[in-house]
Order: sequence, then C-alpha cells, then structure tokens
Amino acid sequence: MPTELENKELIEKLPKEGVHCYPANPSKITRNRVLSVIFCVIGVFLVFFGLLKVTDNIVKIALLVVGGLSALISILVFAQSFLIAKFRVAVDYNEKNVVLRYRYSKIAIPFENFDGRDGTPDQAEALIDKNFKKDQTFYLVLDDVFEDACYQTSSSDLESVDDFKQLREECFAIAEAYGARNSKDKVKFYYEKELVADDTGSTDLDALVEEAKAEKKADEEAEAQKRAEEQAAREAEEAEEESSEEKSDEE
Repeated sequence: MPTELENKELIEKLPKEGVHCYPANPSKITRNRVLSVIFCVIGVFLVFFGLLKVTDNIVKIALLVVGGLSALISILVFAQSFLIAKFRVAVDYNEKNVVLRYRYSKIAIPFENFDGRDGTPDQAEALIDKNFKKDQTFYLVLDDVFEDACYQTSSSDLESVDDFKQLREECFAIAEAYGARNSKDKVKFYYEKELVADDTGSTDLDALVEEAKAEKKADEEAEAQKRAEEQAAREAEEAEEESSEEKSDEE
C-alpha cells in the first residue's frame, strides 16, 4: 500500500522482479555440521550408557536428559545448516519483502516497513573480532520499523564480503526509496529517542545549556581572579624580601 513516505523516482530504479539470495558462510555451515554430529554421538552414547550401565536412578535420569537434549539440539542444528545454505538473507522483489532465516522461521519484512542501517557488534562479538579475527567484520541491521524486534547480520555470517556489500547496498536503496525510517510511527530504540518531546522541552534544554555555560564562565573568572591574587601576593612577598635584604646590606 503506497504511503506519503515513498520516493517514486527511487522506487522506479529498484529491480521490478527477481529474488536475490545470500547464503550463509560455508565455513560456519561446515563447522555447525561437524560439531552437531560430534555432540549427537556424545548424546546418544550418554543415553545408551545410562540405560545399559547405570543402576542409580538419579544418575540414569540425568544422563538420559542431558544425552537426549544434546542429541535433539544437534539434529536441529544439523538440519538448519541446510536451510541457511540456501539463503541466510534474501531480497524478494516479486513479493517486495526482505526475508531472513531466524532458526527455523522465515521472517519477511515488507519494503514499506523496512529500514537497513549499519550495525555494531555486542560486547562478546567485539571481543572476538578484536582478538580472534584477522579481517574486519561489518554489521547490518535489518529492521521492521513498526515492530519492537530488529535483526542483525554480518559479513562473517554470509558467504563472502562481496555478498555482504551487495546486500547492504540493496537494503540501503530499499530503505531510502520507501522511507519507512522517516515515519513518525516507527518504533524508536533507546539510542534513537529524541532528547526532547516538544518545544517546551527544547526551551528547557536551551536554558540548561545556557546555565551550564554561565556557571563555567563564572568558575573560569573566579579561577582567574584567584590566580591573579596569588600572583600579587607572591610579588608583594618578593618585594618585601628584597627590601629586607637592602636594609641588611646598608646596616
């Protein structure tokens, strides 16, 4: 449904049809598959060990629960690796959606609701990027501006950095063309919220700024006055010492 936020000229420049798919990083897919197989084998081993070798009921139940969960989660991760191999993020120009894989769900964000912007790593990701990754990692936020949740992908999540750059370019072009990011009804995150809600608040803020400036100026003037008084006292003391020395020489 068209809105007053759309830029028709920019929309005309977007592809009219087609689906651009961006698969997940092959090394991550391989790693997930290998780890899931290993943990699945361990989980199955724990289950059989608990059933055949353990007589204590509490220990047996613990082994069955841990082993069963380990095997189940490993199977789910292994299956998911095939889904994200097809695409982790896709731009569907036929249905006018940005689609992303989130676990076993496909989340479709309509173009008219979409905002794409550069993201930032959380503390754990920043630590990993700093200490363990040789190449710089770039982040991209995929946001439905009318929903509370937003999603983030990175250059390390996708098949290549070139794929990430192309996805970023497409997302920015869509966000700019449809203009949802400029809606007054968008959900604003804490770092996007305005400092003031209305003109009164703005006036109050200006008053606080002016008051802070006045206090700073007064402090600087007081400090300057204090330094001047200290300097005058030192000069008077030096003059008195010189006068005393002259009197001593005359005597």
